[in-house]
Amino acid sequence: MHLDVLDLRAFYYRSRLGRAAQRAIRGKLVELWPDVAGRTVVGFGFAVPLLRPFLEEARRVIALMPGPQGVMQWPAGLPNVSVLAEEAAWPLETGSVDRLVLLHGLETSEQPTAVLEECWRVLGPGGRVLFVVPNRAGLWARSDRTPFGYGRPYTAGQLEGQLRAHSFVPERHLSILHAPPSHARFWLRAGPMLEVVGRRLPGVLTGGVLMVEASKQIHAPARPGLAAAVRPMRILEGVANPEPV
Repeated sequence: MHLDVLDLRAFYYRSRLGRAAQRAIRGKLVELWPDVAGRTVVGFGFAVPLLRPFLEEARRVIALMPGPQGVMQWPAGLPNVSVLAEEAAWPLETGSVDRLVLLHGLETSEQPTAVLEECWRVLGPGGRVLFVVPNRAGLWARSDRTPFGYGRPYTAGQLEGQLRAHSFVPERHLSILHAPPSHARFWLRAGPMLEVVGRRLPGVLTGGVLMVEASKQIHAPARPGLAAAVRPMRILEGVANPEPV
């Protein structure tokens, strides 16, 4: 089930651990999507901690928050762009989104299939979606001190398998949040260094959170026409040079 929006806000904006997680995930997202000029960027779940860098550059930014979670006004001090939405019926036109990011939107959903179907529907051809989910092999999924300790954790293979089943093309995956989910000052200070070290380790076993990017590719329809070439009829063959009887 979805966490309450007040609990999510308190973690990401009022705790040192939450602010550190926000910086790490958001920094990696900006690296993956450095140019969103003229694009429509949408977040689902509680993605607002990741969307702020796109407010000035993107053509449009929308934060969808699922009904069971609740909604809050965002961003502070600016016109509101957050919207309460049903998991299976987003108030967006088909094919209208260029970039889509889900944070606490898939693993806590009771309708993950419906969420993935809506992701596919709203993305335009060539659009990209990024899923931020708890890593089943990481420490963050084993602790209820953070929102990543709730819902269904994933391995990269499990999530990519679900994406392929819904016609997405997985592009890349990585792990992040290599420090343990501790509020201790030592681990908070060591977090940036551990992120650098963690990137050099093989696999995605060490990070507490997975980031999996996928794209929507629509193949051109097959060329219409007959399945086999039609051989010409030779009814008039020999008329130009008739043979004598």
